[in-house]
Parts: sequence; C-alpha cells; structure tokens
Amino acid sequence: MGRRYDDNALSVTPFRWRQSFRPRKTSNHGSGFFDGVLVRVLISGASGLIGRALTERLRSAGDSVLTLVRRKPEASKGEISWDPDAGVVDSSRLDNLDAVVHLAGRAISSRWTEETKAAIRDSRVRGTKLLAEVVSQLPRRPKIFISASAIGFYGPRGDESLDETSTPGTGFLAAVCQEWEAAAAPARDAGIRTVHLRTGLVLSRAGGMLAQVLLPFKMGAGGVVGTGRQWLSWISLADATTAIQHAIATAELSGPVNLTAPGPVPNAEFVRTLGKLLSRPTLIPLPAFAVKVLFGEMGDELLLSGQRVLPKKLLASGFHFAHSDLESALRWALAN
Repeated sequence: MGRRYDDNALSVTPFRWRQSFRPRKTSNHGSGFFDGVLVRVLISGASGLIGRALTERLRSAGDSVLTLVRRKPEASKGEISWDPDAGVVDSSRLDNLDAVVHLAGRAISSRWTEETKAAIRDSRVRGTKLLAEVVSQLPRRPKIFISASAIGFYGPRGDESLDETSTPGTGFLAAVCQEWEAAAAPARDAGIRTVHLRTGLVLSRAGGMLAQVLLPFKMGAGGVVGTGRQWLSWISLADATTAIQHAIATAELSGPVNLTAPGPVPNAEFVRTLGKLLSRPTLIPLPAFAVKVLFGEMGDELLLSGQRVLPKKLLASGFHFAHSDLESALRWALAN
C-alpha cells in the first residue's frame, strides 16, 4: 500500500493546509534529516502557484524555508537575493541546506514571439545551471536538488502512453525541457540526488489554466478545444505539493519523475467534467483554426496537442494520490 496523505487536511483554504505528511527518514539517505523531518529547504519560484503552496505547507509544519527573490530581500522572512540573468546568487546563507526545490521560470501561456521563446528558455536554463553550480560547490551540499521540468519534454504524441522511460519529443517545449534538465548536471555530477519534475497541468482555482477558464465556463461559454481528442495530463495542487515532499524523502527517486495523476483525460472529457461540476453547458467550441490565429505556435503546442503521461515512478515508489480521478481533483480545486 502506498504512503497516504489525509485529503481532509487539504480542504480548508488555499495555502493554509495542515501538515498531514511528514517525510520518512530513509536509512540510506544520509544526514540532513532530524527524526525524519526535513528542516531546511531552499525554494526558487516561491511566488508561483506550486511554490506558494509548498512554502506555506512546509512552514506550517515548522520547517525552515528560504526563498530566492530578485528584489531586495527581507532576511527576517527567509529571503535570499539572486539574479539568474546576471549569474549571481547570495551563497553566504546557503549553508546547511537539506534540499533545494527549484521552480522558477517564465510563464509560457502568452503568444510566442522569438523574443518570448528566448526568455522562456533562458529563464529555465540559466537559473537551473546557476543554482546547480552554486550548490555543488557548497562546503556542505544539500542531499537533494529538485528542479522543475514539464511534460512538454515528450512533445505531441497522440494516444501513446508515456512514462519516464519514453524518449523526448519534438517541438519548442521539448527542446527547452531537454536543455532545462541538462542544466542540472553540476548538481548530479557532484553526487547530489537530482530529480526533474516533469509537471503536467496543475489544478487549482488559485492559478494556472483552471483559474483562467473558470469565468467563461461559469458564464456557459466553455467548450472543447480543437478536436477535443488531445490528452490532458493533470495533477491537483494538493497532490503536487505532497509529491514533492515525497520526492524529497524517498531516496530511491532520482532523475525524471512525472508529476501527473494516473488518470489523464482527453480535452473533451475535461470540458464535460468541469461543466458538470459547475452546472453549466459546454456547447461553445474553440476551433483549431481560431486557436492558431489567436495564439500561434503556443496554441498549437499547448492547446491543440497533448501528452498521455503516466506517473510510473511515483506509483512504484509508494506514492498515493489523494485525487487520482479528474472529478475528485476538480471538486477539490473548486472548493479551495
């Protein structure tokens, strides 16, 4: 039986979750844990959807969380300055870290110009390379370096079932993800356990795609995108944060890890389920030609294509999903 997380503990208000999961100490994990509890974590991208939730979750449990910020840091809030574009990070406060969770990266949901695509790539590759190099040179290195990636690694693959052993795909996002993961090599080469979180669509009304489509769906203006047959591989925000904790605590997890639920669905099923839960019709489609006119290459890769991704490594390592089916995940997301 997998390790279980109390779903009820996550059902009050967003980012105010009672800590229901404590990382287990593993005999071969090494130092850096006290009574099985991770005590000092560095997070980049802490202002993003997953970063905010993870930071709040860890701090509510009494863990020490440091966050990287580009503005002038407030030391009393555990903030540390960095500028990945300039290749600068204040390493003077990075001693005795147990883990690094690197989530920073420019949003990809705007229309892609050549300038935007360069910024998307650089924000991921430069930041990852900088942090990996810095932590690899610390006198006492963290035990784990977790770096975000995305299921875009697999490219458009139709109905093919994909897991962590699947080959990379083609397209802009696939190329970015390959460079992104490669940029963490200094941490891995220094003997730090390195995990690449190939993240799918994170469900939360606090941000991401679901937050963007809620208003039109509530107004009865929702509908399938393109053919509706393209796959959506998703995960609830609650499961995403507990899966990251699980990855930190589980010594056998390394390399790529698909951060998706075990129940991917076609776009048409996602639309039907959301409309059902909102008690609204979903009869207004967004045709493929309109997507291409409105969003260009971004719409073609993100909206009209998809990946059927399975979390093989998470399941094999004993992780238990609180929301393994879409309806339960959407019910949770809409209630929180």
